[in-house]
Order: sequence, then structure tokens, then C-alpha cells
Amino acid sequence: MAAQQRNLETIADNLANAGVVGFKGSAQRFAELILRNRGGVGTVALGARVVFKQGKLARSAGPFDVAIDGPGFFTVVDSRGRRYYTRDGGFSRAADGTLREAHDMRLDGIRIPADALTAAVLGDGSVQATFAKGPARIVGRIRLAEFAAPESLRSVDGALFAATRESGAARAVAPGGDDGPKLRFGMLEESNVTIIDAMMQILTAQRAYEANAKGVQAADEMLRIANNLQRG
Repeated sequence: MAAQQRNLETIADNLANAGVVGFKGSAQRFAELILRNRGGVGTVALGARVVFKQGKLARSAGPFDVAIDGPGFFTVVDSRGRRYYTRDGGFSRAADGTLREAHDMRLDGIRIPADALTAAVLGDGSVQATFAKGPARIVGRIRLAEFAAPESLRSVDGALFAATRESGAARAVAPGGDDGPKLRFGMLEESNVTIIDAMMQILTAQRAYEANAKGVQAADEMLRIANNLQRG
């Protein structure tokens, strides 16, 4: 029952974040408790793991929005220089020319000149800016981060993650290759949680919880009857 309660909490959190750009749902992992000469005696929750399934790409009106098609993460840096990783490409231009995500962390390696009129991200990650005078030019290049075990990344907040010892160190990847990830300018990646699937998972977990509760009630009733018989 405790394991199913944790499962319900995880699914409910997924459902609450179904509308968050770049959010990745989590799934609880379980194992059977086994005692020598007695077999299985219960279930234990091993904790939640993030499921990095690709979310749907949708058109966006943001002037600096970009989505990752394939594996990888944007590298963002906070005010103390710490690096984090996200799939949320809803960036906005700050006064200093950096591109900032929802937590006000800057996109690593990109700074748009103050006199730039517009900026666009090309397929290979190059950021091309246009100017009132002179031709357009490349002002930076977005490189993506990949991990040996992305499922072991630590969730920080919503679509933001931090590297762990289990995930391994980040490896820089250039987008746009034949077999690698690609960038889609003017698009955002939606959450990979679908409301219908989450609701079905909640129903399944609730039924499992209720079945276990009835089993506990039946065992309690049997013990009560046995206790009364012994007294008689």
C-alpha cells in the first residue's frame, strides 16, 4: 500500500506538470521483498527515475524559442557559475545580450550584440544575427550536452536538471549531424506527459491500492476471529 501511495504521488506530480515546456515525467521503480524459505513478502519502492522520452514539438511565437529534436540538453549557467541542464528552450533576451531561461539562467556560450535587430538559430546550432548596417553574421553557437546515463540526472525544478556521479559528466555535442540531435528554431518541446495516460495510470494505481487494502482488512478480520476462538 505504501508503494502504491508513492506511485500515486509520482503520477500526480507528472499530471500537475503536464503543461510545463520541456518537463519529463518520472516513474516509480519497485522490487519484491523476499525472505529465505518464505518467498515474496511484499514490495519496496526503489525511488523514481525520470523518463526522457521525446515530447511533441510545437510551433511557438517566441523570438528566441528553440527545441531539441533528439537526445541532449541545453547547458545553462546560474549567477554563481554552476551548470544545469534543460530541455526547455523558451529563451528570452536579457539586457546584457545573453539568452535566459525561466529561472533566469543564461544559455552557455551565447551573447547577442546590443545592435542586433533579430537572431535565428541555424540547424548546426549557429546563432545568426541581423543588423541595421552590414550583413548578417554568426555571433555564437549552441552546443548540446549528453550524458552516459541521463536517467540518473537529479531533477532540480520542473524541466531543470543537475549532473550526478551516476549520470556521468556532460559531453558536448554539436547538433545538426546526420545521426545526432537537431535544433528546431521557432518551436518548443512540450511535456512528455499526456493527461489521458496519466489518468489511466492513476486509476490502475488506485485499484492496486484498494486491492491491497481489502487484503489487509481480510487478514485483520481472520486474526480477530482466531483471537475470539482462542478466548472461547
